[in-house]
Amino acid sequence: MDIFEKLLKHMGPIGEHSERAHGYFAFPKLEGEIGPRMQFRGNEKIVWSLNNYLGLANHPEVRATDAKAAADYGLATPMGARMMSGNTNYHEQLEKELSDYMGKEDTTLLNYGYQGIMSAIDAICNRRDVIVYDAECHASIIDGLRLHQGHRYVFKHNDIEDLEKQLRRATEYIKTSGGGILVVTEGVFGMAGDQGKLKEIAALKDNFEFRLLVDDAHGFGTMGKTGAGTGEEQGVQDKIDLLFNTFAKSGASIGAFMSGDKAIINYLRYNMRSQIFAKSIPLPLVIGHLKRVQLMRAHPEMKAKLWSNVNKLQKGLRDRGFNIGSTNSPVTPIYLEGDIPEATAMCLDLRENYNIFCSIVVYPVIPKGQIIYRLIPTAAHNDEDIELTLKAFTETKAKLDAKAYAVAEIPVV
Repeated sequence: MDIFEKLLKHMGPIGEHSERAHGYFAFPKLEGEIGPRMQFRGNEKIVWSLNNYLGLANHPEVRATDAKAAADYGLATPMGARMMSGNTNYHEQLEKELSDYMGKEDTTLLNYGYQGIMSAIDAICNRRDVIVYDAECHASIIDGLRLHQGHRYVFKHNDIEDLEKQLRRATEYIKTSGGGILVVTEGVFGMAGDQGKLKEIAALKDNFEFRLLVDDAHGFGTMGKTGAGTGEEQGVQDKIDLLFNTFAKSGASIGAFMSGDKAIINYLRYNMRSQIFAKSIPLPLVIGHLKRVQLMRAHPEMKAKLWSNVNKLQKGLRDRGFNIGSTNSPVTPIYLEGDIPEATAMCLDLRENYNIFCSIVVYPVIPKGQIIYRLIPTAAHNDEDIELTLKAFTETKAKLDAKAYAVAEIPVV
């Protein structure tokens, strides 16, 4: 059998809709300046799909810094893997500033968040170790777990009682394996928007021996008094052994970093395969990251504006009877009921007739019969954006409830 034959017969649970969805519901093209209003197919839309939490993507100082750094150094500098020939003073300066911001001894930069956290898990754990993780951890963590040759135990999402159960299992196992335990969770879960129970998890260190790795991609810049993240928000930043963050959300860029004790970070620096065998982060990105971090720390009003918009949007949705779950972060899910064709018909109406662009999540990411719209408010949105969006969802939900979107298949647009 030709190995490609099965790929052509079975496109996968999402890919099976590609012929009708591509270019509109999947792989759409937003154009123009990044912001709360962008062009989609020639018309202006209010956009709720960008993780540009603090509005830094088009901040004039950020744009100027990015442009100057690109002009000064080009995208090739530094050339080669960082360990071999790709290190610079700017890379080390950024790591020092991030360590200070996170309240940790040391930090190592990661080319990408997805591959970075996978590689970190792979470097930390061997076959004698046990990984205990939250059931709703991000796909990058799950893929990192797939690399793990030892035992792994999952605990029900944010269920501390079940976590204790799994920790007891893990503790018994390592008595004979001679390994250790790594607990992995998130600061803010990107789909539902609820915070991980970091304070309660950290408290379990009194009864169990484990190390805690927290993916705080959505918490960096948005949570805590200074924006240092969900650990700061919950008062347990010092209890997190390894803190993973990305520049792809609040930083409005690309790349990531891991912070923790100096000796452990140095071990990761010399053992993460995704960094050892990959080209160093280009200097314009590093210099741009420095500017972004400096702005985050110097201008708390950006985070304050974000939260003002978050509170207005989430209160408005709740007041209108929408189910937005237990979010206590900027991530704002709207839970509705309907099948995939209904979801796409409603999305089409929102985009074409209300000029609202937001992401829909359907099966197989979530169970059949459910629809989630995930809205990401930013500091750049304004009151008019929010009011128009609330009106649009009120009217389209009424249509959904009245079965106005009952269609046989995904619309072709």
